[in-house]
Amino acid sequence: MPQIKTRDGTQLYAKIWGSGRPVLLTHGWPLSADSWDDQAMALAEAGFQVIAYDRRGFGRSEQPWTGYDYDTLADDLADVMQATGAQDAAIIGFSMGGGEIARYMSRHGGKSVRQAGLIASVVPYMLKTPDNPEGVAQSVFDEMLAQLKADRPGFFAAFFKQFYGVGMLSSPVSSELVDWTVQTAMLAGLKPTLACAAAFATTDFRPDLPAITVPTLIVHGTADATVPIDASARPAARGIRQAQLIEYDGAPHALAATHKDRLTQDLLAFLRS
Repeated sequence: MPQIKTRDGTQLYAKIWGSGRPVLLTHGWPLSADSWDDQAMALAEAGFQVIAYDRRGFGRSEQPWTGYDYDTLADDLADVMQATGAQDAAIIGFSMGGGEIARYMSRHGGKSVRQAGLIASVVPYMLKTPDNPEGVAQSVFDEMLAQLKADRPGFFAAFFKQFYGVGMLSSPVSSELVDWTVQTAMLAGLKPTLACAAAFATTDFRPDLPAITVPTLIVHGTADATVPIDASARPAARGIRQAQLIEYDGAPHALAATHKDRLTQDLLAFLRS
């Protein structure tokens, strides 16, 4: 698989599958491009070229000390697009990855983008403030960072149960998938894990929304306990001119796994529209 060098010299691991109109996939925190594999394979088999890369600091990409702000992460996306020659592309982000989509559209003028997607995304603003009352309190993020510093594997073991909607009596995914996700998360460095958590928790993407002028698919679960829908998908849909919001009733955060077939079909229908 190719390594793509960004403008500051960071090497990003990328997977390029299939041929056709390009679809770029940005992954969630603290995962890797592999979390998109089910959808990536289906899109490639359907005649699209899928480009999925590990965010700097995560998966198989390099772990520089700096660059975990959304301006730099959006520049990384721009560099991946340039390196792969992506034109007339769709750019689709899951969770934290939605922020890269929004910031790319404003910072890079939506260059070469025909469609956008925000899947269980943190856009437009996660933090609870007087003008964002549906957001998450700063104390929640502070406690999360403290737990990560104290026992990162222990934190992830509990976090990913909520991520997948695992309950006391039932689970939409196997315990092996949860274990694999913890292992994937541990591939990331501690610095990027902490810095990116702070970035997605506190970055306000509301000023970026007017720059998203292409047709945009927004998909979110109504029972998402990781990124509450009232702080994310619903206000994003109101703020993006050509947004199509699809709500998955009762669904948790990890839609690419818990509702993978439905999400794949919704993505294909959107990309073909």
